[in-house]
Amino acid sequence: MKHSRFEWDANKDNQGKHGVSFFQAQYAFADSRRVIAKDTAHSETEKRYFCFGGVDNGILTVRFTHRGGMIRISRLLAKGQGNL
Repeated sequence: MKHSRFEWDANKDNQGKHGVSFFQAQYAFADSRRVIAKDTAHSETEKRYFCFGGVDNGILTVRFTHRGGMIRISRLLAKGQGNL
């Protein structure tokens, strides 16, 4: 994931809700123990995925898509305490 490029809609970057910004969410992808799963409930027209990865001593759930060679972060779903 070292060479991945990320983007997101700045208007959706609600750091107050989860205490983590979309910028910080990029680090979930750098976790060597991250888990990537398909989002089968929302994959009708565009494939969507979840990344579960460690960020700042917690586990972050990030919903994302691939668009034009970029990982587009679309939503942060949870940040829990603990490790993968």
